Amino acid sequence: MSSSLNFEELKQRSVEIRKRYHELEIAHHGNEWTIEEDTLAFLTDAGLVGRHVMSQQGRWPKANTEEELKHKIGESIWWLTVLAERMNINIETVTEDFLAKTEKLL
Repeated sequence: MSSSLNFEELKQRSVEIRKRYHELEIAHHGNEWTIEEDTLAFLTDAGLVGRHVMSQQGRWPKANTEEELKHKIGESIWWLTVLAERMNINIETVTEDFLAKTEKLL
């Protein structure tokens, strides 16, 4: 894997992985998860980022925190990419817009 991941590659790889998960969902449940279910999964993982940060900072006792934290941060970025793609939102554009607006405010 390259050390620099661009948005287009992020989107392509994320969508491909999500297609594979959709296949598992169909096999196990008869249909793909909805956007709402994907959002709930993202929120669950985002909550776990918070718990792992607490552990990393010594505020919550848990083993293997560092690796799980890294994984959940990456997974959260993946989920946001998947959600944006499923809702026809260009993640690169909205990220650039956010950064530009925030830079001007500050």
